[in-house]
This record gives sequence, C-alpha cells and structure tokens, in this order.
Amino acid sequence: MTAFTDPYRKGWELAVEEINAAGGIDGRPLQVIARDDTGDPAVAVRIAEEMITKDKVTMIFGTFLSNIGLAVADFAKQNKVLFLASEPLSDAVVWAAGNRYTFRLRPSTHMQAAMLAAEAAKLDATRWVTVAPNYAYGKDAVAAFQRELKKLKPEVEFVGEQWPTLFKIDASATVRALESAKPEAIYNVTFGADLAEFVREGSLRGLFEDRAVVSLLSGEPEYLDPLGAEAPEGWIVTGYPSLAIDTPEHRAFAEAYVARWGEAPKTGSIVGYNSVLTLAELFRKAPSLETEVLVETMKGLEVPSSPTGPFMYRAADHQATMGAYVGLTGFEDGKPVMLDWVYAHGDAYLPSEAEAAAMRPAE
Repeated sequence: MTAFTDPYRKGWELAVEEINAAGGIDGRPLQVIARDDTGDPAVAVRIAEEMITKDKVTMIFGTFLSNIGLAVADFAKQNKVLFLASEPLSDAVVWAAGNRYTFRLRPSTHMQAAMLAAEAAKLDATRWVTVAPNYAYGKDAVAAFQRELKKLKPEVEFVGEQWPTLFKIDASATVRALESAKPEAIYNVTFGADLAEFVREGSLRGLFEDRAVVSLLSGEPEYLDPLGAEAPEGWIVTGYPSLAIDTPEHRAFAEAYVARWGEAPKTGSIVGYNSVLTLAELFRKAPSLETEVLVETMKGLEVPSSPTGPFMYRAADHQATMGAYVGLTGFEDGKPVMLDWVYAHGDAYLPSEAEAAAMRPAE
C-alpha cells in the first residue's frame, strides 16, 4: 500500500501548499488532517468518526483499498457527511452501494476494464483466462472486462480463472492452473507484490510466450518500477507515463513535484493532487460549507484544469470523468515504462447517466 499512499500524500500536500501560497480559498488556508487507516475497515470508520466529532472537519477524502472505501462510504451515508473517495476502484462505491454523500475521483474498475477491453477486442485471441485478487475490486475487474469484451467480440470465451488471496498469491499454482487451460490471452488484475510474483513465475514457466496479456494498473510506476529488468514487454496496460506527458498543465505539475520531492510523480501523486484540486473548486463554488450545500455543489462540479486535463463529477452517479492512460509495457534507457500510450477520457467509458442512476439504490 505504501507504494501508492506515499506518492498520494506527496501529491495532496503539494496541492495544499500551492493553494495556500496563492492565498488559500477566498483568503482562508486549506487544512488537511491525515490519519492512517492501517488497511482495516473498522479502524477507518473509527478514524472517520473521530475526525467528524473531535476535529470538526468539513468533509472526508481519501482511502485506498476498495473495502475501506466502501466502509467509509457507508459511514458517510449513515452520518450525512461528504466523502470524496479518491482511490478505491470498486464499482459498488458509486453504483450498487452508492449514496448521496459519496463521490469518487479515480476512473472506476468498470471504466479501466472497458478501456482495456477496447484494446483486447482488436486481438485475434478468443480463448481467455483471468487472474485477479479475491476481493471486491478483483471480482468487479473481471466481471467488467468479461462483459465489455463480449459486447465487442461475442465469440470470445473465458476458459479459466484464478482468484489468489490478496498479497498471498501462490504464483506457482496460479501459473500452472492458467497454463493448463491453454489460453490464447490472459487478463491480469494482480498488483504490488502479487504482480511481481506472478510475472516472475509466469516468465520462468513460459506462460506469457506467444500469448497476449492485458493487465489492469500494471503500467502504473508504483507497480511497474519495482519489476525492474523482470518487467514484461508488450503487455497492454492502464497506467501513468509520468514524465512523458507533455501538456502544459502536466508539465507544470511534474516540474513542481520533482522540485518539491526530488522524484518523479506516480499515479498516487496525481490522485492526491487532483483530490485537493476538487476540494478547492468545491469550496470556491459552494455558497456555504454546510454538508447538504456541498453535496449539491459536487453534483456536476467541474474541475477545469488539472495535470490530466479537465474533468467533472456526474450528478447521476457521483463518478468523476477523470480518465487513465492506456499503452504497452516496454523499456526506455533500461527502465520499464509505458510506450505507445494514449489518454482515455473517462466519460467515453461510462454508461449513460440514466443507466448509472438505475444501478444505484433509491435515496
């Protein structure tokens, strides 16, 4: 988790520093109180309650793992407090378990899986296997990819699946099981230490030879960099090409980030930075800081400028239209990077607002 959460904190801290150096929000400084949820939903809910009752915060933002995000979203609903789920990717955060008080920044599991399905449909492969961690995010990621790929290419069949326990993958058994299905292509959702084990064992046993691999999040520096020389080449991935993005907005962000922290930004950095840009825009636009006013202001809120371009929060399902980068894994100057990437804008990979609203519980 620290591979993501450390850059995430650096990203939001940079944004807070820049906003306050420029005069804050209508002359008032922006203050963030940060606590570690330790990856435990019960701890996260306890911290959220303390922040509301003792620290008197205006709203809550953050969380990383999907189960933590869902727990805090339920707390927000029960206690009528605004929650911006910066990172958790489970579709349930804004759909099946969506509520009036919860909004989400990052492109969801459905969105990123749909981006990859669009690329997978261009391949000749029809026999697919999947491997994903056995929790909400992994389940959502596989279901979304299967659904979206079959829409685009009905002849596709999924001939095997593996569900390793998060961060406890038995890579040898997983690879053997996938190989036994004789697939033409692989859809991977493992990340972090699980991804490293999967790549190492799969490469050793030749699992990836002459097979296409489509891999969620594997182009993110948090997960790609640690692979080093063992990083795979030619995988189709979502990720973040960091210093290769040459828009004026991203260049300004990257230069400021490197100057502040002495390292290149990562995906978490962008998520943290764009989270605070959202808060700043919200507080500037809202007539007051009352929760119900903030919630109404969040619906349709536009963030006109960010390192990844403009985005907004849909009123129907509270999902931001922030996108992701899609490309291939490869090497540049001996380091693993994303190559041949494009920016996939989020709103192109979402159901209509009417369809999304129908997936949410009645308020």
